[in-house]
Amino acid sequence: MPSSPSLATGPAPASPPRVVRDRRADLIVVLVALALAVWVTSGLWRDPNARTVTVNSSDQALFEWLLAFGGHAVTHGDNPLFTYLINVPDGVNLAVNTSITVYAVVFAPLTYLIGPPATFLVILTLNLLATALAWYWLLSRHLVRSRLAAGVGGLFIAYSPGMVSHANAHLNWTAGWLVPLLIWRLFALRRPGHWLRDGVILGVLVAVAFSIAAEGLFFTAVALGLFVAIWALHPVNRAEARAALPTFLRGLGVTAVTAGVLLSYPLWLHFAGPQRFHGTGFDPVIHSEDIAAFAAFPRRSLAGEAGLGTSLAPNPTEENSFFGIPLLVLTVVCFVALWRRADASRRATLWALGALALIFTVLSFGPVAKVDGQRTDLPMPFDLLGQLPVVNAALPARLALVVAPVIGLLLAYAVDQLRAAPPRHRSTELVWLVGFAVALLPLLPTPLLTDEREPIPRFITSGTWRDYVSPDGVLTPVPLTVDIYPDGQRWQAYALSHRQGEFEIPGGFFLGPGGPDGRGRIGPVPRTLSALMDQAGRTGLVPIVTDGTIREVNSDLRHWRIETVVLADQVHGAKFEVDEEALRRTATALFGEPQRVDDVWLWRIPPVDQ
Repeated sequence: MPSSPSLATGPAPASPPRVVRDRRADLIVVLVALALAVWVTSGLWRDPNARTVTVNSSDQALFEWLLAFGGHAVTHGDNPLFTYLINVPDGVNLAVNTSITVYAVVFAPLTYLIGPPATFLVILTLNLLATALAWYWLLSRHLVRSRLAAGVGGLFIAYSPGMVSHANAHLNWTAGWLVPLLIWRLFALRRPGHWLRDGVILGVLVAVAFSIAAEGLFFTAVALGLFVAIWALHPVNRAEARAALPTFLRGLGVTAVTAGVLLSYPLWLHFAGPQRFHGTGFDPVIHSEDIAAFAAFPRRSLAGEAGLGTSLAPNPTEENSFFGIPLLVLTVVCFVALWRRADASRRATLWALGALALIFTVLSFGPVAKVDGQRTDLPMPFDLLGQLPVVNAALPARLALVVAPVIGLLLAYAVDQLRAAPPRHRSTELVWLVGFAVALLPLLPTPLLTDEREPIPRFITSGTWRDYVSPDGVLTPVPLTVDIYPDGQRWQAYALSHRQGEFEIPGGFFLGPGGPDGRGRIGPVPRTLSALMDQAGRTGLVPIVTDGTIREVNSDLRHWRIETVVLADQVHGAKFEVDEEALRRTATALFGEPQRVDDVWLWRIPPVDQ
């Protein structure tokens, strides 16, 4: 519903010479977007199977496992949204996790061909590229006339600090290409005579978005709903909105029915299925955006490389705003300049965009405002909204991600206006150019930090594990698999993607029940064996083992039906170095002397009746 050129009419047809220029501009944007995508992920491209992101290796292992499991589930006729391969014996409800089912299915042939780590990298790179191109397409074909303006807006949104931050292994949040497609198809619902077809198309797109980034879809739906409401209630738009409302609502109803049918089983699993939970185990105060973060610079940027980056985010993957003071100033200047030269219709669009950015900025502050790392006593609106169903499962800091597209739109509108009506004085044009450079150059992304990953043991890659685990039996590495010790899922992903067969593991990196007040938690509730191994691996101290300890550990072994315990020579710790020697001594105290098989230490666990 933005003013002309709009999503309804699009820009006017171009003359032949301009067509050539536009195609050249399109090619340049594609090449720049591709170069930036490869640049950001270049550390992983050095050796996709041997390197991992430094600050979020656990999430990378999770998404690699999801790709391997999803492809295996489809090719073997298993349920892609619930599995007993991890978290024995309870299983995991993947519908309440980030299951990326569409990616797993579409890229299954590639996963089988080149393996989960390389497929993960391909999708991550394509996500960044596709986000830039989707926003560029939406802007250049429907919202602005200048290809330069569309390029500035699209590239900024795709490589904004929040997107680069989430490129640290988040295949869901980097799928920003979904947002411009959802916007395009939502506003297409206004077209008379096409509401049925357009509603079906949007419904299918909603189902795809839910399977890739459910939290992002929720944020997008709320943002679009607020924008449409604010725009439609503006006096200048009320008549147009009233005329389009019947067709729009019919199309929206078809969207709801289509998406509801396609998502009926996933939604049932999500809200009523086994191993579900309500809310998450994340503290909304910790995972809220610091007010000062909006004016700060991100770490993975030119400004960050120059030492201007900060640690105001809860972790390096959640720098959701971090626009820097120059860009905030430029955004305000662009808004004022656009407002002063806008007609009533364009001002209604600017009003809705400004209100949307302000609302999501305030909501991102979470239940209690923080300034420069210090909590205040100032309550925020999210303190009330955060108690609502669905909202209570969202991290408030991520609401700031909605602000970046608004800034990108304002930058694109401003450049488009400057191209259509250049300033009379050369000095004014120079000031604008300097302003954009000062605001955007410090935010140019730098490559993600990467490290060598611990190799998957030959015991797994050679298939030797099949001699020590019965069909559908349970194998566990030590430490037991959780988010900070992801080896179990990495090994399982290798076995599944290389068609070696299945083995189950206790624990895993997932969201499940067991948190305080009925909320969710990361991984299973700890038991004695997992706690002892965590203590040994984390501290290097072998715990005291008593007869009571042995009884509790044996109870854990029976609960998990463990047949084989394995210790690799190199254990991956996502947040710290792991002491393998302390782990071996602890396991020996609990299970007896190990045997050496290939490149691992192995303990055979007798059946329950022995």
